[in-house]
Amino acid sequence: MSDPSTRTGGADSKELLALDNQLCFALYAVNRAITSRYRPLLAELDLTYPQYLVMLVLWESDEAGTKPRVSAIGERLRLDSGTLTPLLRRLEQRGLLSRQRSREDERVVTLALTEEGRSMRERATDVPVRLLCELGVGPEDAVRLRGELRDLLSHLERA
Repeated sequence: MSDPSTRTGGADSKELLALDNQLCFALYAVNRAITSRYRPLLAELDLTYPQYLVMLVLWESDEAGTKPRVSAIGERLRLDSGTLTPLLRRLEQRGLLSRQRSREDERVVTLALTEEGRSMRERATDVPVRLLCELGVGPEDAVRLRGELRDLLSHLERA
């Protein structure tokens, strides 16, 4: 096993345990701050942030001409069924999507956008642009940062 001081760049235990030195805290704080910036933008659409994420996946699927399974949306958004099911129910009650059970296997549920769900897409197109403007992040920086975060996520999911 390697010497702990070489793995930590020579940092002492006090530095290692400082809150501001924690990658997890930086990611947590950024996540909370960005989500709070989305809140007023999504309020105009009467969507919560998790609902917005579901709608993004559904708009992509609709554009591709597919009807995703609930399980595929859960995997894509990394949400368990206990979180996803009530979220989908609320979107369905609002008339934005419909759920349909497979005739071959009733455990399989697919989702489709309604006309109202499709029309919301047009109203949502300015959300990402407005968010980047608020954050003062240019498109190139956003692409670079998103790539780094995806690489980190990929590494963590493989580990």
